[in-house]
Amino acid sequence: MQQTAGSLPIYLQITELLIRDIAAGRLIDGEKLPPEREMAENLGIAVGTLRKALSELQAHGMLERVQGSGNYIRAVSDPKSVYAMFRLELLDGGGLPTAEVLDVARIRKPDGLPQFGTSADAHRIHRLRRLSGKPAAIEEIWLDGSYVDRIEREDLSESLYLYYRTRIGLWIVRAEDRIGLDVVPDWAPKAFRPLPGAAAVHVLRISEDQERRRAEISRTWLDHEVARYVSRLK
Repeated sequence: MQQTAGSLPIYLQITELLIRDIAAGRLIDGEKLPPEREMAENLGIAVGTLRKALSELQAHGMLERVQGSGNYIRAVSDPKSVYAMFRLELLDGGGLPTAEVLDVARIRKPDGLPQFGTSADAHRIHRLRRLSGKPAAIEEIWLDGSYVDRIEREDLSESLYLYYRTRIGLWIVRAEDRIGLDVVPDWAPKAFRPLPGAAAVHVLRISEDQERRRAEISRTWLDHEVARYVSRLK
């Protein structure tokens, strides 16, 4: 596993992958993880990196490390993950989310989007989403221009929500997803399989900040041969 510019450290990527699997029920309370060397080999990382990830998971209260016995999952009802609202997974489940930022621009809000924010401008971010390295979706995110004057491409990490929290004091606390069909836009990169103009599953998300104000609108086009949208109720 390689780390790309702007991405979370690899050990945190592994922690987030495990948190997602716990939240989705793929790892259950009390389940024993494979031996660390075997697990590290399967993930393509060093044992030391895996141990840092497991220590982070333990700090979240989601892992019990028993000397001489092994590592055991301790599921919690509300894991604090930077991907807490991420709803895409591979067809066979799971998948480590990564994001490649294609471009960032502050522009006038276009017609046709739901009303959000107070500024006439918005930051438009185009990204390619991968799950465990497989191109799965493209995203167009619109953040209201009132939150920050400028966003530099190199400032963005794998999780926009993490950037929002740590850099501009914005917390996304609620989101509404509207799922339908749409055509793939012409800015889609070549790595994304559905060609521009082809029909694709489309998710429109309206997100609210900690003051319950509409802060962000995002559009996601999904490659249904690679990934699916999943929302599990508890």
